[in-house]
Amino acid sequence: MDENRTGQNTQHRYEIAEDVLRTNISEGILPPGLVLLEGPIAEILQISRAPVQRALQSLETEGLVHRFKGRGYLVGAGREALEPNRTDIKTLGLIIPQHADEALQSRSSWERIYNTVERDVAGCVVFGQYRIIEIELANHFNVSRTVVRDVLTRLRERGLVRKNQSSHWIAGPLTAQTVKDHFVLRGMLEPQALVSGAPHIDRDALTRLFNRLSELERRHTMDFLRDLEDVQARFIEACVLSTPNERLQDLIRNNLLPVTATERLLARLGLPGDPSVITEFRLIVELLMRGATTAAAAMLETHLDSSVKRTIAQMKIVAIIPGPSVTADYLTRVLE
Repeated sequence: MDENRTGQNTQHRYEIAEDVLRTNISEGILPPGLVLLEGPIAEILQISRAPVQRALQSLETEGLVHRFKGRGYLVGAGREALEPNRTDIKTLGLIIPQHADEALQSRSSWERIYNTVERDVAGCVVFGQYRIIEIELANHFNVSRTVVRDVLTRLRERGLVRKNQSSHWIAGPLTAQTVKDHFVLRGMLEPQALVSGAPHIDRDALTRLFNRLSELERRHTMDFLRDLEDVQARFIEACVLSTPNERLQDLIRNNLLPVTATERLLARLGLPGDPSVITEFRLIVELLMRGATTAAAAMLETHLDSSVKRTIAQMKIVAIIPGPSVTADYLTRVLE
């Protein structure tokens, strides 16, 4: 939903987020040295990362927060020698005035349904091509057509849906070639991001990730599966998205969406995972801890090459499985 659609007397989302954070800093709820990350703040306010990012940048110009060697911002002026405090912000009980909460929620209807729609779409595209009917999607979630178009526009930006020649919204099919294309982009983007972000990696987060990967390696072969998605997300966040290049971060996140959706679906179908994934991640993290950035980037390239082969092999198995018997009522299978 575009911020400039609002009236002149209505605050933008980033301004509301800025006011909320400023108030909580002045009240001492967000203490000096606290590490502020876009993702957790966005979750608390139920908005996207972009307005949070802009709010933090504005607060930085005011001297209320500042950047540091790790990821995110520290509460307090940059001239202060502050030790990073990594307390989970969700446990601090932020003050969110009712008027701010109402304003944010009235402006983010698309965000409240986006994850569900993304999950519904991702759960079927590997089986073929589906049409998304706007009016049925609106009725399903009891939202306006404007909200529906906001959701579909964002799905298109992330490469999950498209419009065909008849201006119908189409999802899928997600083919082996599509997956290969996404992995080609991963190979171009992610090792470069790892190299550029290495000096900015949160060393404590890296150590925690290494310890968790080492522990998972010691488990029974298949015990790691329930943790795999979370570990992969933490690996990407800590090792790849530490790059200061925000445009590169966005490209990586958007390119990963269909890949992650495919892996999630394959896991849900009960296809066996490969424990070597954990070892590959652990080796990359260990190399980063030793300062061997070039070797870590090379190992990441090897991991991506292995990952695409694993994914394609699993998709071949899915090709002989009947499609889902039940899909969301706004998704209609298109017979090819």
